[in-house]
Amino acid sequence: MTHDECLRTMFALRRFGIKLGLATMRRMLAGLGRPERRYRCIHVAGTNGKGSVASALAAVLQLAGYRVGLYTSPHLVRFNERIRVDGREISDADIVRLYRRVARVSAGGREPTFFEFTTAMAFDEFARQRVEWAVIETGMGGRLDATNVITPELSVITNISREHREYLGDTIARIAFEKAGIIKRARPVVTAVRQPSALAALRRRADELAAPLYRLGDQFLTRRGPGGTFAYRGIAQVWRGLSTGLQGAHQVDNAALVLAACELLMAAAPKLKPDHIRAGLRENRWPGRLEQVSERPLVIFDGAHNLDAARQLARYVSAHFEERPLTLVVGILDDKPYRAMLKLLAPLAARVIATQARINRALPAPLIADTARPLAPEVVVIADVARALRHAVETSPADGLTLVAGSLYVVGEAKAAVERGFVRFKRLT
Repeated sequence: MTHDECLRTMFALRRFGIKLGLATMRRMLAGLGRPERRYRCIHVAGTNGKGSVASALAAVLQLAGYRVGLYTSPHLVRFNERIRVDGREISDADIVRLYRRVARVSAGGREPTFFEFTTAMAFDEFARQRVEWAVIETGMGGRLDATNVITPELSVITNISREHREYLGDTIARIAFEKAGIIKRARPVVTAVRQPSALAALRRRADELAAPLYRLGDQFLTRRGPGGTFAYRGIAQVWRGLSTGLQGAHQVDNAALVLAACELLMAAAPKLKPDHIRAGLRENRWPGRLEQVSERPLVIFDGAHNLDAARQLARYVSAHFEERPLTLVVGILDDKPYRAMLKLLAPLAARVIATQARINRALPAPLIADTARPLAPEVVVIADVARALRHAVETSPADGLTLVAGSLYVVGEAKAAVERGFVRFKRLT
């Protein structure tokens, strides 16, 4: 099969939907020779910030001289983005080879979902490439997520808010119970969870498994300093003059999780030193999260794919771009609280362009427009994301800001439009 044929076959697995459970993953991994047991892992779950934390941890470990695998989802433009070794995406040829290997062992039993299939591919590739550490981001929840077949050296649970209620439950406590499922016996866990009911669920699970629990604000904390720097007072370390390469005040909390994780990893990763940690945080980049893709005109992409992320984005825009006329290009998926998200973002805009990603879960652009009309002076519908972005860039005033937000799928299509030259502007280097 060609690379394109492999991808089409894998994407077709989405018709099976989301099926939480570990039996199919265990069967496939057994057929592959248990690749997930050949390297040390860090497991990252949470509602927001998983990718930022995972990518920073991978960057730090790589700078320390380790061979590092990174598995994240979803991809923005290319499937290859999901599976990286030492910061490099796997090749098209790798995808074909991995597809064939996993397809051979997936026969029999329930048909794997798309995410199960790709998770097996990632674990197999990390073993083939002989990584020493793998940073694994969950897809959904934790307890029954396809990635939860590993026994990590350490777990990270970033934060918790209401999401995927049909799968994870209707309450914060229930969702926290599902995410706490990644905690393993006697393995430490760090978290930024704040809600009492969520924290209680994590503590119960940690106590049951004798897993040390470290929480931002209790065992470790940060303090803002001059010039965008911050200080970290941790479990056993104090580090000052730190900075992160990611924009947004919330990234300091994500950085604190990385720092606490690094403290706890130092015994298992003896090459890891404070200089590697500082540089990894400073140099880390994570596409599609407050990503400035053009300076003139000013264009920012941010997934802002749920209510908490939309709230963080609204704060950032209000703090940094209050005087700039804003064009908001927005598309949202149908399982998100779109009305509440638009109430946060649309009033900041001089103009809203409602759009929708090419995925069956996308809200119709006219519905987004109808919801936004009472909130913004001007609202138009351009359903195609690429055309919506091009129209925004071509018609925005010289001092304006174009912001693409509401879904990582929308951001992915916008990035693809820029990469293929459909939308042109001076890119940042």
